[in-house]
Amino acid sequence: MIGSVLLCLGGLGLFLLGMVVLTDGLRALAGRALRRMLSRFTRSPLSGATTGAVTTALVQSSSATTVATVGFVGAGLLTFPQALGVVLGANVGTTITGWLVALLGFKLELGTAALPIVLVGVLIRLFARSRTSAAGFAVAGFGLIFVGISLLQDGMGGLVGVITPDSFPDDTWTGRLLLVAFGIGVTLVTQSSSAGVAMALAAVNASAMTVQQAAAAVIGMDIGTTVTALVASVGGSVHARRTAYAHATYNLFSGTGAFLILVPFMIALERFAPRLLASEPELVLVGFHTFFNVLGVSIALPFAAQFAWLLERLVPLKLAPFAHHLDRSLLDSPAAALDSLGTSLADLTAGTFDLVLELLSVTRAHGAEAQVAQLRQALGETRDYVASIRSSPNEGWTYHRHLSAMHVIDHLDRLADRCDEADRWATLQDDPELAIIARELAPVVNEVRKGLAREERRVPEEGLEAAWQSLQDQGREYRERVLEQVAAGDLDAAEGIERLDAVRGARRVAYHAWRIAYHLNRCRAHDAPDEELRDSLVPPHVEAEAPEPS
Repeated sequence: MIGSVLLCLGGLGLFLLGMVVLTDGLRALAGRALRRMLSRFTRSPLSGATTGAVTTALVQSSSATTVATVGFVGAGLLTFPQALGVVLGANVGTTITGWLVALLGFKLELGTAALPIVLVGVLIRLFARSRTSAAGFAVAGFGLIFVGISLLQDGMGGLVGVITPDSFPDDTWTGRLLLVAFGIGVTLVTQSSSAGVAMALAAVNASAMTVQQAAAAVIGMDIGTTVTALVASVGGSVHARRTAYAHATYNLFSGTGAFLILVPFMIALERFAPRLLASEPELVLVGFHTFFNVLGVSIALPFAAQFAWLLERLVPLKLAPFAHHLDRSLLDSPAAALDSLGTSLADLTAGTFDLVLELLSVTRAHGAEAQVAQLRQALGETRDYVASIRSSPNEGWTYHRHLSAMHVIDHLDRLADRCDEADRWATLQDDPELAIIARELAPVVNEVRKGLAREERRVPEEGLEAAWQSLQDQGREYRERVLEQVAAGDLDAAEGIERLDAVRGARRVAYHAWRIAYHLNRCRAHDAPDEELRDSLVPPHVEAEAPEPS
């Protein structure tokens, strides 16, 4: 008996390991395609549910789908009602694992045949590169799943007669509720409803549980997944908490409905398909799992807008300045975290450019010091967030987006320094010639600001580059005139230094504004803008030659 228990535990462990490896491989393989699918095909709760089901089935991870969705909501790419459809659909997508286990694991018994698959996958992982390497990881994980199922099946076979349906609660309301609680406990321990479903299938295959007992446990396993999501949402953003609450509420709703229809479902099967119930209990179990999930989504989708409205009222968005989009629950997914970060950087840029426009106006901006302090505080929080994102050159455009985010923060920080230099701004306003030069910058900065206000995905950066080049030329000419006036004794040397310092400051403001717009566009782009930028993010003649013009 002890040997059989150890086989069951080992098989469960291999199954869980296979799921982790498979999911990691598929997630890396899907990469931007997964995110592109979510953003492109999610236009309504219904299309969101379909997309959520398909993407979850493809990557074998509802958490990967949910995290990407939360990132899109935080970035303003999806509304919460659209995201709600994705979350509901992800529940349907998770049932695919049960079908794979039932059809391939128990019907075809791929356990022994899967061992060479594991070897092939590992060899691909070791010797291939990039996406092919990720595919090898997925293949190895796929093989491990069925090796684990084979061991779990062997272990359960050794427990025949030791663990029987009589070992579990009776078929009463109370007994079924206890089995639901048992299913919740299994999911909390394994942190995977798919592993719980595999255990239930193995128990049914070994006649250790009846289909009805296993179905009650599976209902509990679906409910148990919400506990993990709720715990993970603690301390997360508003969008993460709304998503977790939606997931929990829906699973409780669908689980309650499944519990109520369980007995009628089994009675109908015994009456209309008794042979199926006797000969294919595993397929009946996964069929019931899929049935109540599809039924639950079908009932919930028409009320998605009202449900989203309720959650938005229960979990309101706190309008903290600039940093309320930062979501630490997304840090495990760099691409999703960068979506969230891009929106915060756009807000920070808009706030900074608002201040620049005030300082470029005739009237001195009131409360500039307080605004700069607020910007600095938000920049500090944003800098901590971007430092927590982990990406590598192997991640392609995601890595370049990460670098661009760092560039944006660096230039925003230096632009905040410029905004805090009251003497320079005063000189720009006092000298008519300097005021004319500086105000040439205002229209193009304002154009970028308008683009951010309209939530455009790409803001015009070309005008800022042209304005910087123009200020460079005009600044040189102005510098020569000032030096000549000082040399001729027509201008006091100290005042000349102040004017030169002011024009140099205006040029720096123009430069930082241009580089902020340039890198912000790249940070917020899901794909490289063109082929030239796939291998090199920053044109070397710009950043390398003049990190900060003097």
